[in-house]
Amino acid sequence: IAFIKEVYCSQGEEQIELKQETDTCMVVPVDEQVDHTESEPNRNQVIFQETAEAENQNQERRKPFSCVICKKRLSFKSVFDIHMRTHTGQKPFSCVNCLKSFIRKRALTQHMMIHTGEKPFSCVTCGKSFSRKQHLTGHMRTHTGEKPFSCVNCGKSFGYKLALTQHMMIHTGEKPFSCVTCGKSFSQKPHLTKHMMIHTGEKPFSCVNCGKSFSEKQHLTRHMMIHTGEKPFSCVNCGKSFSRKQHLTRHMMIHTGEKPFSCVNCGKSFCQKPGLTQHMMIHTGEKPFSCVTCGKTFIRKPDLIQHMRIHTGEKPFSCVTCGKSFIRKQDLTKHMTRHTVEKL
Repeated sequence: IAFIKEVYCSQGEEQIELKQETDTCMVVPVDEQVDHTESEPNRNQVIFQETAEAENQNQERRKPFSCVICKKRLSFKSVFDIHMRTHTGQKPFSCVNCLKSFIRKRALTQHMMIHTGEKPFSCVTCGKSFSRKQHLTGHMRTHTGEKPFSCVNCGKSFGYKLALTQHMMIHTGEKPFSCVTCGKSFSQKPHLTKHMMIHTGEKPFSCVNCGKSFSEKQHLTRHMMIHTGEKPFSCVNCGKSFSRKQHLTRHMMIHTGEKPFSCVNCGKSFCQKPGLTQHMMIHTGEKPFSCVTCGKTFIRKPDLIQHMRIHTGEKPFSCVTCGKSFIRKQDLTKHMTRHTVEKL
């Protein structure tokens, strides 16, 4: 390897630079000479600026569409148009069934599967089907037990990244989704969406048998078991069956006598946490469920729903013998005893 050794000798107003590897002399004017000890940082700064400018030019060529609002750059006009809708709020793709609107056409396509029931992605292990591939991917972890997303605070692991993100809000107390009507905040957007239906009265899921509508699909699915008589959850002790798993879990505590949730004020114990939560409102006086028509407040949501029927005139519980309808199920049950006595 040849090393360059720089040697300078004076010749009037000029200097001669001798380069050992070539054994030649190069005449360098004094005014073009560089101070090697002082100019190196400046030279690096110039190189850095030139590199940054070149990178900016490359980015402008790669991503020619720039958002004037948030300065984000995008590669394609179609993607740019979609991005701009996040600022304008424009949702040009609407569902013909429930009129819900979306920013992207793909989101509408996925939404339509709610109405059509299409679920093209199936689990090879249990056969359960899903409308979206990522839902199947997440579901597969229930079989493998894989939970790749862990909380750095408490170590709890999750099968979905979204589940971890939502869990982290427990530690931070963050609730970024707020209701514009009443100001109530939520940690998850779906919870806000569901809450908004209280104000709008929207119930997009309807029963084909009786026409009753629901704000959530799982509520409709649960309701359908009334018509089918399906009760897939059975008690191993007494054989009693239930349409909902949580009802079975609650029933099992009759056999075990377990009441793990206790009131710190009076010591009363409950089988379920919601029972304790509702009980605590007796001590605090809190009544979080309000009637939008008359302003009356309630501790429990079911009590509000039942109260609303006074205003709407809805009587969902009908007698199969005489056709008389009732607001409350217990009123129908009481009424049915009359027919039983008449038969005797």
